[in-house]
Amino acid sequence: MTLDTQDPIHEDRTWSDAQWTARVIKNEDDDGWAVAMYLDGESEPALVGPWTMGRDKKNPKPLDTAAFNTLVKTAREVIRRSEQQRHAELNKNVTVTVAGRRIHVALAIVPDEDGATATLCARDELDEELARVPVPPTFKLGVQSAQAWVEANFERPR
Repeated sequence: MTLDTQDPIHEDRTWSDAQWTARVIKNEDDDGWAVAMYLDGESEPALVGPWTMGRDKKNPKPLDTAAFNTLVKTAREVIRRSEQQRHAELNKNVTVTVAGRRIHVALAIVPDEDGATATLCARDELDEELARVPVPPTFKLGVQSAQAWVEANFERPR
């Protein structure tokens, strides 16, 4: 949902600034209301949550500055957590000790519509790169697989 204007909107059911738009919408699941928070340029809301009924118990409570600021803060947190989760899914690392050396092994997966790629990298205690090899994006990095890779002199895993 994008707005074609940079001017802020401060209406009962729509509130926006240069980056975010809040829209109070009818909750399709019941008789209540919901609020959807859109980041400028995005078609899907970053956050959808219940919205308070007004005094007449029929219509939604109007948006205001305080509510909008709270919604923006919450939506930013949702996005941040989602990004952290995605990063954790795509980047794994373990530290193993082989022949008395501590070696940090990292797997980085790069998603792509045409096919994801992945790289396995080893670094020593001084953060010097020891090896870097491509691996299938399905490669499972764990202590055992990292140790086996190091013990095999960083030969590309199969």
